Amino acid sequence: MLRYTLMRLGIFVGCLVVVWGLVYSGVVPRGLGQSNGMWVVLLALVISAPISFVALRKERDRASVQVVRKVDRVKANLDANRSQEDMADDSARAQGSAS
Repeated sequence: MLRYTLMRLGIFVGCLVVVWGLVYSGVVPRGLGQSNGMWVVLLALVISAPISFVALRKERDRASVQVVRKVDRVKANLDANRSQEDMADDSARAQGSAS
């Protein structure tokens, strides 16, 4: 998961550098007034999103598998704890009714 996040961040930073260069050179128009920085960041986000979606498909699938494994493990642990509590409750009731 960390690998996917770092790769995604790298794509964003690359796009940010390219967009900043294009704005600085005048190829892409600057933002209005003091909004130039925000314009560059937003444009880099808009450009990096589809690139990340396509370029990181395999890595996203690997991260998804890891998340599913963790969720399944937590569910199994919860079920095991729940069944232990049920067994303890059943044995306590059985001992209480035998007395």
